[in-house]
Amino acid sequence: MKKALFVTVFLAAAFLLQAQPKTGTSVPEIQLKDSKGNLVKLSSLKDKVILIDFWASWCGPCRRSIPHLQTLYSKYKEKGFEIYGISVDNNANAWKRAVVENNIKWIQVNDPQGEVAGPWQVTYIPNTYLINKKGKIVAIDAPENALDDMVGKLLAE
Repeated sequence: MKKALFVTVFLAAAFLLQAQPKTGTSVPEIQLKDSKGNLVKLSSLKDKVILIDFWASWCGPCRRSIPHLQTLYSKYKEKGFEIYGISVDNNANAWKRAVVENNIKWIQVNDPQGEVAGPWQVTYIPNTYLINKKGKIVAIDAPENALDDMVGKLLAE
């Protein structure tokens, strides 16, 4: 009985410690595989302004947001902006096909088991996190019409 109680308390504490990151907090490390099987660490984007974008190939709103992200990426990529797209697709082929169909040029990784989406408590998609050059979350799900200005200001800092 004591062992079962300990395990329950331990699991509850572990879950709470890995709660969804909040605005103003540092982003924990993320390391997931890209379409070629290479591990891509979020920390490899140090000193950049980053938009983490949780999405999936089967998500209509996610796919409709891609043209805006493409415009944003084209405008700011050379100035130090990067998008770290995290697909929550279970079907890797559908994910890869969507990347090609939508001509997505930014970093794409897959989280089919919810290794990141689970602890981050991603309960809807698209779900985005804007990260400043110091690795702090400055906005969660910023509206499209505000995102451009926010990225521009963060890059100027």
